[in-house]
Amino acid sequence: MFRWFVGIGIDDPVWDHSSFTKNRDRLLAGEIAAKFLSAVLSQPRIKWLLSSEHFSVDGTLIQAWASMKSFKPKPPPDNDGDRGGGRNAPSDFRGQKRTNDTHQSTTDPDARLYRKGPGMEARLCFIGHGLMENRSGLLVDARLTRVSGHAERLAALDMIEPVADRPVALTLGADKGYDAADFVEELRTLNVRPHVAQNTSGRRSAIDRRTTRHPGYAKSQRIRKRIEEAFGWIKTVAGLRQTKFRGRAKVAWVFTFAVAAYNLVRAPALLAAAP
Repeated sequence: MFRWFVGIGIDDPVWDHSSFTKNRDRLLAGEIAAKFLSAVLSQPRIKWLLSSEHFSVDGTLIQAWASMKSFKPKPPPDNDGDRGGGRNAPSDFRGQKRTNDTHQSTTDPDARLYRKGPGMEARLCFIGHGLMENRSGLLVDARLTRVSGHAERLAALDMIEPVADRPVALTLGADKGYDAADFVEELRTLNVRPHVAQNTSGRRSAIDRRTTRHPGYAKSQRIRKRIEEAFGWIKTVAGLRQTKFRGRAKVAWVFTFAVAAYNLVRAPALLAAAP
């Protein structure tokens, strides 16, 4: 079936595996994944489904292809370190304090140690970010970054800014993790209404009555949760609960392709239901 699909005869030699590696590197350098996502969204029938005023944003953890045993102290600046090879040696981490400032994965140096919440297990991972339009629930932009406390808000600003250059004010729905005064103020500077869930757990929310009193705020809060459906598909069907690639560039490449694939799978049902 592979030979038939790529047009190779039954007795012809198959390409060497290095050909696939070289082609993948060319695709990475040409930002083909982002261009493919843009091409999907620019199709006239799909473009008609998209909202141009109401959006939602969120992030999800993508577990790195690296073992916790590879998370070792960083070598001194004048020493490149001996990473060696073969299997990881047995390790006992009890009583050791390991942070991203002092330790680094020898398998994937771009991965960072992160825990989703208090009491949860810390893992080596990345954060995949998505920008969803609210009318049809399609993802119109994607990013993948290293994990940090500010990564989600910075990625959200990076994704919403290109579509915010228009006279009409946009809305951006988000969960409590985006409830920060600097993020909310930056959105308002971009003429984007911050429909962010209020975080009042021992603190004062940056979202006040001038935002929550509008009926559209409650609607945005209800619709924004649909982005979890996209992330669920990407992690299960597209297999990105844990990536099989190493390095942020390659993981971002396959994550963006997965976002485009989700749109392609969802679009036929939307088009069939359209009047």
